Amino acid sequence: MTGLQDITERLTGLKRVIAGDKDTFRRVVSDSRQAGPGDLFVAVRGTRTDGHRYIPGVVKKGVAGICCESVPEEVKSAGVTLIVVEDSARALGELASLFYGEPSAKFSLTGVTGTNGKTSIATSLYHLFSLLGHRAGLFATTGILIAGEEHSTTHTTPDPLLLNEQMALMAEKGCDHVFMEVSSHAADQERIAGLHFAGGIFTNLTQDHLDYHKDFRSYLYAKKKFFDTLPADAFALVNADDRNSSVMLQNTKAKKYTYGIKSPADFQGKVLEMHFDGTLLVLGGREVWIPFPGEFSALNMTAVYAAAVLLGADAGEVLEKISMLPPVPGRFEMITSPEGVRGIVDYAHTPDAVGKVLKAVKQLCRSGEKVIAVLGAGGNRDRSKRPRMARLAYELSDVLVLTSDNPRDEEPEAIISEMLEGLTEKEKRDVISIPDRREAIKTAVRMARPGDVVLVAGKGHETYQEIKGVKHPFDDREELRRMMNTE
Repeated sequence: MTGLQDITERLTGLKRVIAGDKDTFRRVVSDSRQAGPGDLFVAVRGTRTDGHRYIPGVVKKGVAGICCESVPEEVKSAGVTLIVVEDSARALGELASLFYGEPSAKFSLTGVTGTNGKTSIATSLYHLFSLLGHRAGLFATTGILIAGEEHSTTHTTPDPLLLNEQMALMAEKGCDHVFMEVSSHAADQERIAGLHFAGGIFTNLTQDHLDYHKDFRSYLYAKKKFFDTLPADAFALVNADDRNSSVMLQNTKAKKYTYGIKSPADFQGKVLEMHFDGTLLVLGGREVWIPFPGEFSALNMTAVYAAAVLLGADAGEVLEKISMLPPVPGRFEMITSPEGVRGIVDYAHTPDAVGKVLKAVKQLCRSGEKVIAVLGAGGNRDRSKRPRMARLAYELSDVLVLTSDNPRDEEPEAIISEMLEGLTEKEKRDVISIPDRREAIKTAVRMARPGDVVLVAGKGHETYQEIKGVKHPFDDREELRRMMNTE
């Protein structure tokens, strides 16, 4: 039960309260289909529908209260408690936190935001603190982990009610450190409102999600919004190698720190050697081996080291445990055939990520070893990045096979055609286009010789392919293992 007095004392942007028959609420809900007697229904203006449309309907269902931005005339005299706020999306986050007993205040919560690297950093921090003897929690694109237990999720950052419900479970299970990816959608939609953060990490910012944010500036400021809300006792750790980092720090109250491997930073990493099975770098003045290849992995691990130290971990212990970290699902995940062909599955689905992963592969290959890239682009998503992805993949691979990713409601052939717009007519003739992803992977593997690398990019850890609203079982890793005879 949550009482009206607690709510009115805690909500930001409260405009007025119209008292009804009830001043306590059984649950907080934002889905009108789930609303019932005794509930407090929060009417949120979403991207697809406006929750205010459903207020009369939930009143008929017997809800005890409604939190909204504007009140329909027909419900003003219905005897329902009305809580009017400036922003009901933010109110939902604050109410969810309050209803579940403010679980994020019961442990140290660190958020990771940026275009690329969020999953790798958040997941590695989860595993690192587990190795250091802590009970940890994780919210990531790959799922939710609570002290070793797996829970599935449909969003990088879940909705506020699920988020706080899972955080309450984490607190109940004794977690003392929790790490979460903070997507730009989540920051923009106030899904993280009401949470208590101990720190925030910024990875980088490159083109993505412009189907939602419409322009790069809006995307940038959605990320910045997270840092603007960090409290004074938190830390703000940003990537000195990314020019957008200074923007993230402009208005934050948090203590400011930087990490980097190219630019001078508070936490400096330096790459000494790179191999397919890992990287030797200098961190905290000591040489350390990390089991992740590529310069981008070195940068991610520098962030992990910095965040761990800022969270109070012993620097020496951190460096010892970093070399023991397990791989992150679908992030530069390598499979080697008996003949010596290397297959790599990576979640790269932005121009920047595609470029970075292919540059890493090219750096690691020896003379004469070819890179065969299999690449698609997601349907119903940012279309402007498609030509750029194809352009980079063409320039940085020896053979490019364009295929489908999650086409969703679009035709794979149409998506491939838009990707090809990034190439000249002559270059287009060099590209192999195979809409069927399974056939595309099979073709790439058959072309490969010992020492060559087949990079399958875009889907990473995903175990499905979404076509016309249906999710079909499909795992790039399983496909590669079967075709490379490693099962």
